[in-house]
Amino acid sequence: MGVSLRKLVYYVASTLDGFIAAPDGSYDFFPLEPDVAAHLTAGWPQTFPTFSHPQLGIDRPTGRFDAVLMGRATYDPALRVGVTSPYAHLRQYVFSRSLPPSTDPGLEVVAGDPVAFVRELKGRPGGDIWLCGGGDLAGQLLPEVDELVVKLHPIVAGSGIPLAARGFAAHRFTLTGTRSFDSGLVLLHYAAEPAPPAASTGTADPAASDRAGVTAEGAPGR
Repeated sequence: MGVSLRKLVYYVASTLDGFIAAPDGSYDFFPLEPDVAAHLTAGWPQTFPTFSHPQLGIDRPTGRFDAVLMGRATYDPALRVGVTSPYAHLRQYVFSRSLPPSTDPGLEVVAGDPVAFVRELKGRPGGDIWLCGGGDLAGQLLPEVDELVVKLHPIVAGSGIPLAARGFAAHRFTLTGTRSFDSGLVLLHYAAEPAPPAASTGTADPAASDRAGVTAEGAPGR
């Protein structure tokens, strides 16, 4: 009997037009309304930074995750205020080719290929893995995402950091659950659909080959 692989879960806040942050990377325009906060602190306590637990009433942040993945831009706000381990209750991985190795024992800087690293990480024993952001890293790891959980805010931003920045390559997800809140947010749960099997016979279609060959763009993190 095979061992079940850990799942990569992209859990993120988004505007209606698909942006997870402003052009400068800030995301303070996403409010944490009381009705939403009560649900998320009870059901997703591990996704709040460790320093915020006392004021949110989070005592022991247990749950499905034991690791979090971040791009450089997602990690930078904490680093700028001297917090080297924003999610100290989880094993943390930051993808960057420019950051030096971390001196914090709870955080590892990964300079290599994110896809290869995540595939290897999924094979290690442990809980599920939370993909925190940002858009560039999510774009590269989109083929590896097993679940997508979107906190959809009733906001149109017009521009910003997209939910997944990559070359065009459509990935379909199946809606598995929704929850709406009086304050306007909708929590959407999706599961990744398996990729269709490649054709084993017949004449190749050059146009189809071009479409299938689209790959992620950009460097790890931001």
